Amino acid sequence: MIAKKILYWYDKNKRPLPWRARSSAKKKEYFTLVSEFMLQQTQVKTVIPYFNNFLKNIPNFQSLAKVSEAKLLKHWQGLGYYSRAKNLKKSAKLIMDNYYGRLPDNFEELKKLPGVGDYTASAISAIAFNKQIIPLDGNIERVLKRILNLKTEEEIKKENLHKQKKIFGKTKRSSDYAQALMEIGALLCKPKNPYCDMCPIAKNCLSFKRNDFEIKKKDKKIIDKFYLATLYKNDDQLLLIKNDKFKFLKNLLIFPMKEITRSDSLLKSRIKLNVKMSNMNMSISIDFSYIKNKPKNGMWIEKTKLENYMIPTFTKKIFASVKNNL
Repeated sequence: MIAKKILYWYDKNKRPLPWRARSSAKKKEYFTLVSEFMLQQTQVKTVIPYFNNFLKNIPNFQSLAKVSEAKLLKHWQGLGYYSRAKNLKKSAKLIMDNYYGRLPDNFEELKKLPGVGDYTASAISAIAFNKQIIPLDGNIERVLKRILNLKTEEEIKKENLHKQKKIFGKTKRSSDYAQALMEIGALLCKPKNPYCDMCPIAKNCLSFKRNDFEIKKKDKKIIDKFYLATLYKNDDQLLLIKNDKFKFLKNLLIFPMKEITRSDSLLKSRIKLNVKMSNMNMSISIDFSYIKNKPKNGMWIEKTKLENYMIPTFTKKIFASVKNNL
């Protein structure tokens, strides 16, 4: 049985991740929700120190529901995708108001929490509540595709993967099993050069038997975007504004920016900076100007202290590229 082999391997080889620490059921629910939000689009090794620091300062649903946005974002700073942090706080407030401070153990109720979709609800159901659900994250999908040697567009569609995951079977240790499958994908069944000689289910794997490990990926469309950022100076201060214009870094502090055309971006007098964000290659031209009256959504910050403020890494990159010219 595949489940028995995988769990045996997991018990001997699992990583001591902080959200896996032994704890009460209530703490496990909190650990699971916070870690799942942090792990969306962020690697485990990056998340670990942020998770530990977050738990030290915001240890439970009650404190998360009440924390100020400034403090919340301070402890999230560096993880990016700040909407995750805001949704996490909204979820904690709903949990305190509607569920007596406990995560709902019903799949549909979980999906009512802000930022919780099908995958996150599946992961929470399995990990926090031991439900017999296999959440299909990138790692488990890869393991499934390799075991069954799924290749065609039709075979690797989400709908088909959800049908085919029945091959993993069921176990009473559903919480451990979901994490074990993730661990197999993360540590052994890597996208390139998988460690098949260490894999407990190599004998069950069609890709191993056929020596055919290449997995077709859907091409991610990368968009080229061009922006002009203007650094407005007033003596030794710079103007930052709360972003209510762009979908990225919503409501966070950025330098005043506007989208421009490719041809406008070619003006040689400007400092240039390239930044990759999600599916965008951002080419940012930087200008300097003076202004006395700040807009309603703006604030003046002393340029010598700007790096100490709770601002996104994106804004710090722009400042770092020009600070010698200020």
